[in-house]
Amino acid sequence: MSVAGAIMVPHPPIILPEVGKGEERKISATAGAYDRAADLIRELGPETIVVISPHSAMYYDYFHISPGDAAEGDMGRFGAPDVRMRAEYDRKFVNELSDLAEKNGFPAGTLGERDGELDHGTMVPLFYVNRHYREYRLVRIGLSGLPLADHYRLGQLIRETSEQLGRRIVVIGSGDLSHRLLKEGPYGFAEEGPEYDSRIMDVMGRAAFDELLDFDGDFCSRAAECGHRSFCVMAGALDGKTVKTERLSHEGTFGVGYGVCTYRVTGDDMERKMLDKWKTRQKREQGPKPLDDDPFVRLARYAVTVQINEGVKPELPEGLPDEMLNRRAGVFVSIHRSGQLRGCIGTILPTRRCIAEEIMENAVSAATRDPRFPAVRAYELDSLEISVDELSAPERIRSVSELDVRRYGVIVSKGLRKGLLLPNLEGVDTAEEQVSIAMRKAGIPDQEDGVLMERFEVVRHV
Repeated sequence: MSVAGAIMVPHPPIILPEVGKGEERKISATAGAYDRAADLIRELGPETIVVISPHSAMYYDYFHISPGDAAEGDMGRFGAPDVRMRAEYDRKFVNELSDLAEKNGFPAGTLGERDGELDHGTMVPLFYVNRHYREYRLVRIGLSGLPLADHYRLGQLIRETSEQLGRRIVVIGSGDLSHRLLKEGPYGFAEEGPEYDSRIMDVMGRAAFDELLDFDGDFCSRAAECGHRSFCVMAGALDGKTVKTERLSHEGTFGVGYGVCTYRVTGDDMERKMLDKWKTRQKREQGPKPLDDDPFVRLARYAVTVQINEGVKPELPEGLPDEMLNRRAGVFVSIHRSGQLRGCIGTILPTRRCIAEEIMENAVSAATRDPRFPAVRAYELDSLEISVDELSAPERIRSVSELDVRRYGVIVSKGLRKGLLLPNLEGVDTAEEQVSIAMRKAGIPDQEDGVLMERFEVVRHV
């Protein structure tokens, strides 16, 4: 027993007659497709339905799985308080999934419950399901701010949990498409809106789930989509499975895209390991990374890997170049993942016996002690992008005119307050911007007098 199928559906409250009050008739194609999708669930007869909802609890770095025995909700915020629902949770599935995530070092579990009531991203799909089928328990899961590949990985863990328990499940990816299809729509029009809808319906209609991970975050934001990450989790649950796919409908009547697709699992297919396929394609398209050859970056990666995998302070390895053992310098180590900053810690002046020790100390700190981010987890190691900046000795300057944002970094200080900004950063185009940002970091007001400015150069290792 495992994943029997999945459906991709929207969650517009207006589709319910009690809320729409006649307006629901304008999206009758979506309503008809919804009934067909719900009838597929009846045919598949799952013991458990897993709903992935953008409107459940959401955290930047953690997937929340709703705890407890049951939950209730109503459509009161949409003017229909008498439309109510109660769902019994599959507590054993929730516990098993949480334990599996913990064993894999994956950030998902039942912590952080804020509102136990069912959200409309869960209720709208279940209103249709309940017309056709009621012999199930529910698992409700929210999204996160983590990369799309992590959402897909969560779906894989859902599938693994169903296999471990011998549980027959169906996964519902709940989410609207673009909210920017029409000028008169709730968020106006953006050219990315129709483009997103066309592209996502093509990808989902072909079950080309690896292509889900290619969508750029800025593009998705400009399209004001709602369900992309839900669809990634749903797709992950179907990883390695042959599916019979049906694209049932797409409408944008109110300026918001509503798409319905269904997926019936028909067998196993090792060629449909889509996350592996995507990673392989990424490596092929990007080519070999220069960082694999740079000893500074290689040392930083070694330090992070030992600390995260073994939980011990790494020892200085043998065979390092003399320049790393015989010189001292301030060093910043920056860690990115999927283009997003994951940690950055550094020293303006040397604090260790040599550059190698400076790199190792700051690499571990960037991975585990940057207060802006949780510590790096083991499952992230293969996808980290690491750079090392070696700083020259700071040089006192008298005015902003002595700076060049491409060549020099800047240090501003007054008393015990000190702020630093590295050179050649995306989005920082002028020396005035550079100094202003550094002063904000130091907590120094822009117009304050008596601020000391220093510049430094950087040798960047990537």
